[in-house]
Amino acid sequence: MKIRHYSKTDEEALFDLLMDEGDEWIDYHGKNGRSKYIKALESSITYIACDENVVCGYARCREDDGFGVYIYDLLVRKTYRGRKIGKCIMERVCQDFPDQPVYVMSDVDSYYEKLGYIREGSIFRVK
Repeated sequence: MKIRHYSKTDEEALFDLLMDEGDEWIDYHGKNGRSKYIKALESSITYIACDENVVCGYARCREDDGFGVYIYDLLVRKTYRGRKIGKCIMERVCQDFPDQPVYVMSDVDSYYEKLGYIREGSIFRVK
């Protein structure tokens, strides 16, 4: 497994991951959302986890001018869950921004609580 920065050449593989999730991520991969999400990816810091040629996970982040890094999206392909891929992606973000706090926007609170991240209002502090 390799974690690296997303590039435009990864677009189809990333959208395959999103579509594999079905309607839960339809706002990103659906007819009306795909072009908007492509723009969001272009203005974000995005990491992908790859197993050979399969995108098995990703995180989309934004850096807030030294005030912190915010992880907006984190997803691991269903068939790859339970292998600590999400945690590894977030550790990579922390490594790349050692002097800034890293936060994750959550709708799966129990996952981040299990990892020991600290709730700060409506977000979790990763480090």
